[in-house]
Amino acid sequence: NNTKATFILLGFSEYPELQIPLFLIFFTIYSITLVGNIGMILIIRINPKLHLSFVDFCYSSIIAPKMIVNLVAKDRTLSFSECIVQYFFFAIFVVTEAFLLAVMAYDRFVAICNPLLYTSAMSQKVCVTLVVGSYVWGFTCSLTMTCSALKLSFVGLNTIDHFFCEFSSLLSLSCSDTHVSQILLFTLTTFSGLSTLLFILFSYVFIILTIHKMRSASGRRKAFSTCASHMTTITIFYGIILFLYCVPNSKNPKLMFKVASVFYTVVIPMLNPLIYSLRNKDVKDTVRKIMSTK
Repeated sequence: NNTKATFILLGFSEYPELQIPLFLIFFTIYSITLVGNIGMILIIRINPKLHLSFVDFCYSSIIAPKMIVNLVAKDRTLSFSECIVQYFFFAIFVVTEAFLLAVMAYDRFVAICNPLLYTSAMSQKVCVTLVVGSYVWGFTCSLTMTCSALKLSFVGLNTIDHFFCEFSSLLSLSCSDTHVSQILLFTLTTFSGLSTLLFILFSYVFIILTIHKMRSASGRRKAFSTCASHMTTITIFYGIILFLYCVPNSKNPKLMFKVASVFYTVVIPMLNPLIYSLRNKDVKDTVRKIMSTK
């Protein structure tokens, strides 16, 4: 049945008068995302700690092109295989991003709370281990959920009231028992989301306490400046995620749900390189190194 099943992504089709304006807006946002994140990826070659842009580039590119095309195309259908592949790669990079944000919180914690141990605590080997671990966990979660989705049954034409293949939408359309899949979805998303969020919050509690004990006003300003870009990113990312998945769907209008999804799939990947290029010392130092070399 699944080989013959097809899906229609409604996207924002219920607002035909907004199709062209939305196309122009999302095309501009995605173009900025490509330029900003590719620029950051070039910097990654020199500074391997800046992996967030690679993840942003990947999961935005999985969602945005199809969404933009669907705004002007009459045929919005996806095959079962295309839908599953889109979800598989999207899940990898979203989960990886959450854990990379936790890794970056640990990096800030060590830099501010234990600056004398920073070189050994955040050595090249430790950085590689943490980054690889984030990708491995993202791949594991995605593979688990994708295998669960492959066991679901779909028949004929299925309408998804969203702009990408979200797992909960697939569960609502399936004609088979989804109990196990719902438990897996709840368990993995809760663990990944809450564990990283709690780790980040605890890290910043110690960071704030350490900054509060600093006697030098310039030292406090420098410490807050070190954390500013990361705090901005996690506030936007987790704020939207918590809004989407912690508030019951019955209280969220469909349009609001889609708009919030646009923010964490399209807008955040555009904002992150802008935030880090303006506030991150590593980026500034790397750009200065490139310019001085030239």
